[in-house]
Amino acid sequence: MTDLARVREVGALAVIRAPSADAALLAVDALLAGGVTGIEITYSTPDAAAAIAAARERHGDRALVGAGTLTTLAQVAEAAAAGAEFLVSPGLDDEVVTAMVGSGCLAMAGALTPTEVMRARRLGVDVVKVFPSSLVGPDYLKALRGPFPDLVAMPTGGVDAANAGAWLRAGAIAVGVGGELCRPADMVPERDGRITEAARRLIAAVDAARVPDAP
Repeated sequence: MTDLARVREVGALAVIRAPSADAALLAVDALLAGGVTGIEITYSTPDAAAAIAAARERHGDRALVGAGTLTTLAQVAEAAAAGAEFLVSPGLDDEVVTAMVGSGCLAMAGALTPTEVMRARRLGVDVVKVFPSSLVGPDYLKALRGPFPDLVAMPTGGVDAANAGAWLRAGAIAVGVGGELCRPADMVPERDGRITEAARRLIAAVDAARVPDAP
């Protein structure tokens, strides 16, 4: 199965912005316990590469682990070397996106307008990260899919268990969920159960959206 097919299969990527690499790993464990197996460890996390490598070693094929918030060429190279299975940038810097595409990893980059979508596709990204999706909504994705019927999109920003299903039914390949799923304050042993419970709610919403004629 290709990594793109795996993204479609998992349906949701948890966007982890942790205060430390250890906190990120705790969040990964809690997310997997709740059924969320798509993991994006962002480069706003200290020692993100170490956290990515440790998560890959600890969980193997049980999790799909990638790197997010990539804004420099050095970060792209480091994340790929750490074993990231997909790479995500919030925007469309030509050099960064070209390096991501050339790494051999699944490449995702942020775009919002039709012009940006066209540029992302020209640069060769595999998945257009509709960001920040909190500014628009599922109907916006439906509108984008008019001129771009084969658009492979993943909305991120403001997505939660309440609206994930609507995004998927609008044609998203998956949804990216950050603070609504794993808050830094919950990335401690005495509170990580909240992350697991939020993961269960999200996966239930994703699964319900895949049922034909789901409400």
